[in-house]
Amino acid sequence: MKAVVRSKYGLSDVLEIKEIEKPIPKDNEVLIKVYAATASRTDCHILWGKPFFMRFFTGLFKPRLAITGTDFAGQIEATGKNVKTFKAGDRVMGFEFMGLQSHAHYMVIPETKDIINIPGNISYEHAAACIEGAFYALNGIQHARPGPEHKALIYGATGAIGSSYVQFFKFYGTYITAVCGGENRELVIALGADKVIDYKKEDFTKDNGQYDFVFDAVGKTTFARCKPLMKKKGIFSSSAGLVNLLLAITTPLFGGKKVLFKPPKNVKACLVFIMDLVEKGNFKPVIDRTYPLDKIAEAFTYVATGQKIGNVVITLDA
Repeated sequence: MKAVVRSKYGLSDVLEIKEIEKPIPKDNEVLIKVYAATASRTDCHILWGKPFFMRFFTGLFKPRLAITGTDFAGQIEATGKNVKTFKAGDRVMGFEFMGLQSHAHYMVIPETKDIINIPGNISYEHAAACIEGAFYALNGIQHARPGPEHKALIYGATGAIGSSYVQFFKFYGTYITAVCGGENRELVIALGADKVIDYKKEDFTKDNGQYDFVFDAVGKTTFARCKPLMKKKGIFSSSAGLVNLLLAITTPLFGGKKVLFKPPKNVKACLVFIMDLVEKGNFKPVIDRTYPLDKIAEAFTYVATGQKIGNVVITLDA
């Protein structure tokens, strides 16, 4: 089978497509034929080994997992003798923050990990596009507990996380201001935005709205810069790392505007929730580009530009 392999941290040029042995599931594992996955910001950070603290989880000096990939959508081909939850033929999807080795035609995973059945007639490509970005967005929003009485501003509203933020806030009835390039105005309005600010022409921090939530989906703005936009007890959240973790500890002590930074959890429950919304027509993943496995280096290079709209999907044919 083909797999995307690397032996060191680096840019997309460290990736190789190799023929390797098809894995054999252990007693508690399932063997999955992978049909789709994504190349995401998470995958890029694991590929680069940056920020450095990630290496304490992914391998300090070299990658712990040779094959890339953190999410997947596929079909179970075989199960270990102790597996009770799944059976051969089940269509499944899943996610693991620090890697699943899913950029391969086949993968094995314990049945107890964060995998769920793909409901209905949802395609593998669309299922894969409902995982990484949507999960991070939902996890943050559920901690914020928005409602119809609230207003939210989303900075970077067109990426995998940002486009998911728009749809989830809309599901909860929240008024949404989306900050994005003006060329994507129609897209974010279709997703549920009530107002659009073109960051290429306007300084979004000069907006006269007062928001309960300011969510930075791309990690390119700061709490200090966004504070004037926030109500007295407004919440700021960003996909940027350690600085916001520190602010999340200190800002609640003062009882006013604060930073929300919660470790992602409950992957399986979130995926079930997302797919239920998909089935009901309340969530639709945005797919920018689709690449075959053999072109995955190009996919990583494109994701690294920071210009993708929604998700970049990798398709795997037999």
